[in-house]
Amino acid sequence: QVQLVESGGGLVQPGGSLRLSCAASGSIRSISRMGWYRQAPGKQRELVATLTTSGSTNYADSEKGRFTISRDNAKNTVYLQMNSLKPEDTAVYYCNARIRGGLGEYGYWGQGTQVTVSS
Repeated sequence: QVQLVESGGGLVQPGGSLRLSCAASGSIRSISRMGWYRQAPGKQRELVATLTTSGSTNYADSEKGRFTISRDNAKNTVYLQMNSLKPEDTAVYYCNARIRGGLGEYGYWGQGTQVTVSS
């Protein structure tokens, strides 16, 4: 059994910052990729950023320069530092990880954490 637990969401004013965390636990042999997606009301889930074990990153164009993804491989934890937040960043943010366990490699999702950017 694998779990992803997110934390760090909340209410922030435009221009503010938040740091999201996502910790993976359970029967984990290796994690090839961890990342963040978000879903705003009435919209499809979209990529925010991903980071592989080797350090390769992929950001959505709208987040480049404002968001930074990082990872602590020893703790199986991925972080998303979000700066210069805008109202359009308001969404539920989901952690995603590609994890190899005892039965093979699968993708897993966290439960989501709400980020609201509003004055």
